[in-house]
Amino acid sequence: MKTIRGFLSAFLLAVAAGGSILPATAADPLAQVQGQVAQVPLLRGEFAQEKQVAGFRNPLRSSGRFLLARGKGVVWTTVAPFPSEIVITQDRILSRQRDGGRRVEVDARQQPGLRSVNAMMFALMSGDMKALTSTFDVKAEPAAGKGWRMTLAPRSRQLAQAFTSVRLSGDRYVREVELREANGDVTHLRFSAMSETPATLSRDEAARFE
Repeated sequence: MKTIRGFLSAFLLAVAAGGSILPATAADPLAQVQGQVAQVPLLRGEFAQEKQVAGFRNPLRSSGRFLLARGKGVVWTTVAPFPSEIVITQDRILSRQRDGGRRVEVDARQQPGLRSVNAMMFALMSGDMKALTSTFDVKAEPAAGKGWRMTLAPRSRQLAQAFTSVRLSGDRYVREVELREANGDVTHLRFSAMSETPATLSRDEAARFE
């Protein structure tokens, strides 16, 4: 839970500092990546996260499943080491604990940048070049086979205070994310078992965004 919350906190800081998402035209290599990556309204899958905190020998690990719903937000359900859930919507970041209790971590009225987090999280995990290039300098890199790889460097000084770089790699989906924070912490996210179906939210899934 702490690893996911730390990842989201750093991401929220960067997006809030980076401003709104604006249209941008990608260079040819980036357009090629965008052509490979699935642009879907719903994506479900599993995640494994490892965070190496600067100054500590052993990394923090967590795993679970995720749900991305365009226009709704992102649900991170941690299964191990402790069951918990974080929901990002346009208006808030909400945490749910094992006992069913919930707590609003961030409210849009207190953090104006939160409305950009939903779109930027989807952009990161779906490889949406149009959104990513508005906030980061994006460089495509050679990759084996039909896969792709890219490095995102923050454009603004405010962003650089949170991140030094974000690396993405994948194929039809984003498979791995490496987030290097300015404080020396490094977070690795690996996604698997991804599915675009069913293409609509179940009643239970829809209720998680409420």
